[in-house]
Amino acid sequence: MHRTLISAAVLALAGLAIQPVMAAPAAAPAAQATTQLPRSARPAHYDVSITPDAARSTFEAKVTITLDVLTPTDSITLNAADLAFRRVTLAAGAGGAPMTATTSVDADAQTATFRFARPIAPGRYRLALDYTGLIGQQAVGLFSLDYDSADGKKRALYTQFENSDARRMIPSWDEPAYKASFTLEAAIPAGQMAVSNMPVAKTTALADGRSLVRFAQTPKMSTYLLFFGLGEFDRVTTKVDGTELGVVTPKGRAAQAAFALDASKSLLVEYNRYFGVHYPLPKLDNIAAPGRSQFFSAMENWGAIFTFEYAILLDPAISTQGDKQIVFVTAAHEMAHQWFGNLVTMQWWDDLWLNEGFASWMESRMSERLHPEWNTRLNAVGVREQAMERDSVATTHPVVQHVETVEQASQAFDDITYLKGESVIRMMENYVGEQAWRNGVRAYMREHAYKNTVSGDLWRQVERAAGKPVIAIAHDFTLQPGVPLIRVASADCVGSSTRVELTQSEFSRDLPDKKPLRWRVPVTLQAAGTSRQVRTLVSNGKASVSVPGCGAVIVNAGQSGYYRTLYAPKHFGALAAGFGSLAPIDQMGLLADSWSLGLAGLQPASDFLALANAATLGADPQVWGKVADVFRTIHDHYAGERQRQQRFDTYALGRLAPVMKQVGWDARAGENATVATLRTGLIQTLSELGDAATIAEARRRYAAQASDPQALPAALRKTVLVVVATRADSAAWEELHRAAKAEKSPMIKDSLYELLAAPADPVLARRAMDLAMTDEPGVTNSAAMLAQVSQRHPDLAFDFALANIAKVNERVDATSRSRFFPRLAAGSSNPATIAKLEAYAGANLAAGSRRDADTAIADIRDRVKVRAERLPAIDAWVSANAK
Repeated sequence: MHRTLISAAVLALAGLAIQPVMAAPAAAPAAQATTQLPRSARPAHYDVSITPDAARSTFEAKVTITLDVLTPTDSITLNAADLAFRRVTLAAGAGGAPMTATTSVDADAQTATFRFARPIAPGRYRLALDYTGLIGQQAVGLFSLDYDSADGKKRALYTQFENSDARRMIPSWDEPAYKASFTLEAAIPAGQMAVSNMPVAKTTALADGRSLVRFAQTPKMSTYLLFFGLGEFDRVTTKVDGTELGVVTPKGRAAQAAFALDASKSLLVEYNRYFGVHYPLPKLDNIAAPGRSQFFSAMENWGAIFTFEYAILLDPAISTQGDKQIVFVTAAHEMAHQWFGNLVTMQWWDDLWLNEGFASWMESRMSERLHPEWNTRLNAVGVREQAMERDSVATTHPVVQHVETVEQASQAFDDITYLKGESVIRMMENYVGEQAWRNGVRAYMREHAYKNTVSGDLWRQVERAAGKPVIAIAHDFTLQPGVPLIRVASADCVGSSTRVELTQSEFSRDLPDKKPLRWRVPVTLQAAGTSRQVRTLVSNGKASVSVPGCGAVIVNAGQSGYYRTLYAPKHFGALAAGFGSLAPIDQMGLLADSWSLGLAGLQPASDFLALANAATLGADPQVWGKVADVFRTIHDHYAGERQRQQRFDTYALGRLAPVMKQVGWDARAGENATVATLRTGLIQTLSELGDAATIAEARRRYAAQASDPQALPAALRKTVLVVVATRADSAAWEELHRAAKAEKSPMIKDSLYELLAAPADPVLARRAMDLAMTDEPGVTNSAAMLAQVSQRHPDLAFDFALANIAKVNERVDATSRSRFFPRLAAGSSNPATIAKLEAYAGANLAAGSRRDADTAIADIRDRVKVRAERLPAIDAWVSANAK
């Protein structure tokens, strides 16, 4: 599953032999995985027949489950949610006489129990179930999406089963360790296309004009990977390495899939080489769907990846360089899951990071290998920073976490699982070396294909391949939470080398005096002006290492380590003085550490500004992007303090305006992709900081677009619209509203409705939220509009959502609700909001499902502290240094 993160990439190895896996080997002995179901039976195969009625939002279905009863029992319990059973029978073998079951349903536990008149002996049986179910409007279970087309309103059906929603379409053992094969058939209307994990095996005409489409049998897999889609679709295809690749779109939009299809070709070749295990299914589709979810942007169903179209299609009228990169990393992430997650699956949600951390790491690796012109290697720092922000408060959790409930499993899809997981993998690969890491991953794939694993299975293979200690280090970073802090106590030059003394403590934003945990930390060091790196392992809290050269020493050189670095003031001053000569990735790392450590009070908060002052116009565009992002964050911290905010804004504009002048509004022939990304970021930041020239130019281009096609090229359209929308008055808002209602492209229409929720004017923001509670924007846009309002008006959005909680719950995926409300408030700086969040959590969330609410409270407290304790230092620095 993907959350549309553009992360860094690392060089992949290529050209090694491929070992095909064509058939599932015999299953390994079952481990005692966590389960919410009795262990008395286990499925082997599902035969599913479904007849959806999209107009009535219902379906009829039959499923025959071939299962093995493992211990004597008089009942069988499996997962089921919102299903009504008509008839259930059990027969021994292929020809045994059926026994009719009595059915009881536990809605809270999401289970159905079938009891029989006499005990069932161990053996193989066929459980036949005849039932009905519901088609929802949010991305949970089997759901519908309505959208505009040139031929009027259309409706398509899709499924979303991760993490625990296959049970809404198929009564099943809906847990990852219960792998089985599936054969799916569906009765579909004339003129529509059905898509599933496997190719169509047979199509039969029915007497009423419909068709019965039967798909080939799937490999052995977990229930959450099954997919079904139905609608008026186009499909474009190509073939590579013996696999048919396709992109399925709503009719008329296949041309927008060209980049995704080309990317998929390159990615499949690379993945086949890297994993050493050939993709085992005959086809791999990417299904592009209108709408959106607050939970995810894409889902890795085996052979049938589901992706919301904004993350996989490129519309020439509006798509940007950033959109192109999002399409690539989305495809790379989901295709990596075809191995990490689908072929080899975590045993229980405790080890979800084996799926998501690896897919995130592979998307970064493939970006670097296949698109070096994007220079995405530098994004590794941003990935690490986002993980550390979450990991540095008391509400964090280990990468390998304990999951007990469905809601906790849903909440496990967070920054720790994805981004800390990716960052730890990057660090471990750097520690053991690319070749040893790859050999370990290949051995892991070969040994566990079609099976379930835990984290230790991977670490054992990597340690064996590397021939050096891996498991202990990996356990330190995955079995305990938190962020190591490496302090550079001293760095003294003796002769031609520098002796560096390191100590390890812990970085925390809300518990600064806590007793630090201990990690074995792989550290890479390099003296400025040299090319040689030195590696050491900080163990038992300290290390002493000699680094060639007498320049200022960069700790975490190359930024592959998952830790913060705190330099003694003299050492930091030397690095700041030579900032312009550092490698761009180390400039990014130094900026990131100084800013976060400054906010936490571990070094002056103004140290970041000293580095920003040292950045030259020739610095890497991504370095300037980081500076601009932090400037905007500081601006936001001053909200409500207009005089202080304007003083800082004047300084920030003085630093950024020359960069914008150099970049320019219009793209130059042959410019690097990173310049295009910087351009859009600077326009938005300068607008936020109140730069009159930027705002005027955006408005001019917006007004001129009808008469001058060059005024608003696709690469700038979204950015200009954001500036216009955020600065909108009532007349401009109504103009955007009219455009949204008239728009026929679902992707552009969704963007326009989200822009209606962007104004700085709270009156217009309230109008947008009222509009979101109607049917006009489309039910999947409502939550996105509230989330957009919360970016600028968190208290207003949270209060509105609480006042309309029933309506909001109808418009948010069930898997997202326990996170959606707290995240609306998380950007607040108002201490009074904490009590509101606590009251909401107490009334609406189970005790074990409050993690997001507690994290939002921690973020608010941190923001209040920053305003009170850190902004005065920034005030003083700006007064002393601004020109």
